[in-house]
Amino acid sequence: MNKKMVALAMAVVFAFCTVGVGFAARLKCTVDTVEGEKVMMTCKDADKLSPGDKLKVSATRKNAIEGC
Repeated sequence: MNKKMVALAMAVVFAFCTVGVGFAARLKCTVDTVEGEKVMMTCKDADKLSPGDKLKVSATRKNAIEGC
């Protein structure tokens, strides 16, 4: 029974740790200028960021919608 309690406690801690990592900030930004390797963007809720944060940037896909 003691091993089951330890396993349950470890599973709960693991679940809380993975949930905390999964909540990353999502910001909607527009690109203003691009100069070489520097990109200037205007973002809503930019106060969630701090210097040195690592970001993952993906462009929105603009696909044509075809009808009949």
